[in-house]
Amino acid sequence: MKKVTCGKKEHEATMRRVKEGILASSDVEKVCKIFRMLSEPTRMKIVLALLKGDVCVYHLMEVCDGTQSGVSHQLRVLRDNGIVKAQRIGQNVEYSIADEHIREIVEMGLAHLQCAND
Repeated sequence: MKKVTCGKKEHEATMRRVKEGILASSDVEKVCKIFRMLSEPTRMKIVLALLKGDVCVYHLMEVCDGTQSGVSHQLRVLRDNGIVKAQRIGQNVEYSIADEHIREIVEMGLAHLQCAND
């Protein structure tokens, strides 16, 4: 089969540069999983609330207008996937963003939303 190119003389150099930036398939899948976790509306509401500070499930129920079991389920999904973390304080469990990378991803999305609306 004949190799198809764009016809530019720098095609090969461009292809090498582009291929160097591509992650292994397993790493691409891991990145996609992070975005899938953030793509569900209730989970995004939880993350947005946690950007404001650590809170318990009862606060998140009000933010999400959800039930304790529904919000707890979404928190478990987020925690199992490294998006949020939990800390027991007395009888309550407080949730927070797992690391600054998640904060930055969401804040960049919010900034992009503002650019798109301007």
